[in-house]
Amino acid sequence: MKIAGKLTLNYKNKESALLVYNSLEIDNENYLESEINDKTINYEINSKSLGSFLATVDDLIASEIVAEKILEKTNKQ
Repeated sequence: MKIAGKLTLNYKNKESALLVYNSLEIDNENYLESEINDKTINYEINSKSLGSFLATVDDLIASEIVAEKILEKTNKQ
């Protein structure tokens, strides 16, 4: 079985998108395809099993939440 999905993340500005993209890219290498386009990051996830697909998506979202919280904290200072 093959499972595929796309996830699009939109940010307030290009700088925030680039910071998140660069922060997550190291961990995402070899697991999913990603590209940045201005204020948007697009992820393409492909897997051979539902369990692996869900684990990859869950890890990606959890990592993005951490990066987003860091952005919020640093923008307040």
